Amino acid sequence: MQLYLLLGLVCFSVVSAKVYFKEEFSDDDWEKRWIKSKHKDDFGKWEISHGKFYGDAAKDKGLKTAQDAKFYSIGAKFEKGFSNKGKSLVVQFSVKHEQDIDCGGGYVKLMASNVNLEDFHGETPYHIMFGPDICGPGTKKVHVIFHYKGRNHMIKKDIRCKLSVVLLYIDIHLRSYINPSRVSTRSFRCVRDDVFTHLYTLIVNSDNTYEVQINGEKVESGELEADWDFLPPKKIKDPDAKKPEDWDEREYIDDEDDKKPEDWDKPEHIPDPDAKKPEDWDDEMDGEWEPPMVDNPEYKGEWKPKQKKNPAYKGKWIHPEIDNPDYTPDDDLYIYEDIGAIGFDLWQVKSGTIFDDIIVTDNVEEAKKFGEKTLKKTKEGEKKMKEKQDEEEEKKRKEEEEKKKEEEKEDEDKEEEEKEEDEKKKEDLSNDGDGWKKRWILSEYRNDYGKFNLSCGQFYNDPKEDLGLTTTEVFAYEFNYTIATNSSNINK
Repeated sequence: MQLYLLLGLVCFSVVSAKVYFKEEFSDDDWEKRWIKSKHKDDFGKWEISHGKFYGDAAKDKGLKTAQDAKFYSIGAKFEKGFSNKGKSLVVQFSVKHEQDIDCGGGYVKLMASNVNLEDFHGETPYHIMFGPDICGPGTKKVHVIFHYKGRNHMIKKDIRCKLSVVLLYIDIHLRSYINPSRVSTRSFRCVRDDVFTHLYTLIVNSDNTYEVQINGEKVESGELEADWDFLPPKKIKDPDAKKPEDWDEREYIDDEDDKKPEDWDKPEHIPDPDAKKPEDWDDEMDGEWEPPMVDNPEYKGEWKPKQKKNPAYKGKWIHPEIDNPDYTPDDDLYIYEDIGAIGFDLWQVKSGTIFDDIIVTDNVEEAKKFGEKTLKKTKEGEKKMKEKQDEEEEKKRKEEEEKKKEEEKEDEDKEEEEKEEDEKKKEDLSNDGDGWKKRWILSEYRNDYGKFNLSCGQFYNDPKEDLGLTTTEVFAYEFNYTIATNSSNINK
């Protein structure tokens, strides 16, 4: 009998579960259901895509941001607005930041059924805002914001986004300062995160409690009143209470019987006893000599008396509290009488985020079943495809690196050959005797041209190796020197 009763309760729970909205972007009619805002004419464009890596090409298609550095605004109406009074409210959707997002939102907003989605924008009133928000290393949080009595209230706890670690290879090209034509490549590994699909779930219960899940696992929970500033505090400090004048908060006091020793006071620095006046010191020229100062080893610092327990110590005075006359409990904190639309109102620096598998229901198990149906297969398929892509990219990277090394080697060999050729072309006058006169022709255009001869000059390293052509006339400025050869250099 008990078994039948249990099965009956389970069946009743499943049958009574109400799904107010569900979206998988599995057909071409999504643009009929989703309304793009016209509030601004430069909102970012949306498209349907499964992304670069996925588990199922058809089932993993979702709504994707398609333009960088854009605001995005799009929403969809429910078939009928509803109230969550007396029941749970579950909002769940998946997010994939495969673009290695650096700054951008990934959250949804629940709104009233009378919202004008064609004019949907950042200032449009909403009931709940929920989902991840990333901007640089400092902001990787999950927003849970409730609207209550004219104000939007942020959760006081810090809920972190789910992050997936992926290795990223980066090639850096270095150009040689000595030889600008030579470029070498260095590869580095760094880490990027949050590239796979994650499932975000918000559960708001009729007992004014909540729970946040990521990928089906609880990451935060508590009471609405405690974790949001919906209401004034229950207790406040008694404005009439004052700390008594004789209330002593000093746990320790100076020991009046402790006296400073007579030899305590010593200077912190003293003249260096080992210092000697320099022999070349001239008092008239340099002034009176004074030895340098050094730390005094007998210096003990400021004297302070010993401490002892304070017999009059009463502890830290605590301001007494009283009931806050402005506080009124509200058992209906969780209630929204008209929920009828959902939307994305985002800013993204780098586009490419994919949203999918959206469900709004009053049953936690229904949302769990819907999420499990696709999440495991999606994540396993994404990981497998991403790993394969990374392996191919790494293989390609290594091949390109090897190719560049070969090209660099060829460039080095070519440079060496050119260097050797240049060496061969240089004019060597060290072991030539008068042979240079056969190759070099002295111009006869004028009869007063200066004469040339071989010489190593007045200072040299080697008298033979350093031989070169030298002008020989004393008053060189009175003469012109003209000589020519087919060789490229005068001296090697």
